[in-house]
Amino acid sequence: MTCAFAFSHPAHIIASFFASGVIRPAPGTWGTLAGWIVFVLLDPWIPYTAWFFIVAATFFIGAWACQKTSEDLGVQDHGSIVIDEVFAIWLLLALMPPTLLWQIAAFVAFRFFDIVKLPPADYFDKKMKNGFGIMLDDAIAAVYAWLILFAVQWVLY
Repeated sequence: MTCAFAFSHPAHIIASFFASGVIRPAPGTWGTLAGWIVFVLLDPWIPYTAWFFIVAATFFIGAWACQKTSEDLGVQDHGSIVIDEVFAIWLLLALMPPTLLWQIAAFVAFRFFDIVKLPPADYFDKKMKNGFGIMLDDAIAAVYAWLILFAVQWVLY
């Protein structure tokens, strides 16, 4: 994917999260970082409960954008499609204490589980070849990251 392609259609803009997925190497990490930055910038003005509406809307809009962009690229879940990482990091950050240390831990834990793809994330990644599958494997990675971080919080507090 090129920047020109990323900005050629609204679905591509969304799927690449404003071309952050075009950055190499490790576009998923760059997309997650872009999502984190946007979360930090918006969080002071968005009520806590509104994040869950935003995350849910991002899931469904992201599924559409992933499907359309995959079809246009002719590649299922191209590396430059990063709205799934953005959705997942927003979900995870909304559930974390609002401190830099917890945000870093969320970022690292999510990237680990997104790369490793434990079951059932691996199933959705390999078998569900559509926009929802692209989004679901990252949702599962976010849940794994949250479970680990929740356990750490429980031990510490």
